[in-house]
Amino acid sequence: MATTNDLKNGITLNLDGQLWSVVEFQHVKPGKGGAFVRTTLKNVLTGKVVDKTFNAGVKVDVANVDRREMQYLYQDATDYVFMDTSSFEQVHLPAETVAGARDYLLENMTATVAMHELTPLYVELPASVELTIRHTDPGVQGDRSTGGTKPAELETGATVAVPLFLTPGEKVKVDTRDGRYLGRVTS
Repeated sequence: MATTNDLKNGITLNLDGQLWSVVEFQHVKPGKGGAFVRTTLKNVLTGKVVDKTFNAGVKVDVANVDRREMQYLYQDATDYVFMDTSSFEQVHLPAETVAGARDYLLENMTATVAMHELTPLYVELPASVELTIRHTDPGVQGDRSTGGTKPAELETGATVAVPLFLTPGEKVKVDTRDGRYLGRVTS
């Protein structure tokens, strides 16, 4: 148990049997009346975001979320198989748990898997990954680096908007949080 004064971004709370991650919080001390804490919470399983206000000093139940470093091995039918890098134990995660991370997941890639009481909650990838362009329309004479963009299919099957001059086989850096093209990777 903790109080609302102990809240930090990223901490996971157990409210009414559901797990909520604190996205943002603000301690407010109005001139009249008692202090309170205004929070933005995100449901860990569904992704729903809500605003909730707590009185200052109220006890809240902090959930014990274990974040483990795991290596993605392969996809088995509908499950994704990960291996704990410290214990070498293999864990099968359903597609719903992997969610949007599957667009940027390559075999042997390391990711963080959050678990609560041995139940996998979500998969967290690094902020950016380097992927190869599998298919994109060819560039034409006159395409410039400051020009427009075109869709490109990556080796994982995800589609991102890239500059017109890029061709299939080139490596690009992609933001895993919003799927944005960050730049070309030169080796």
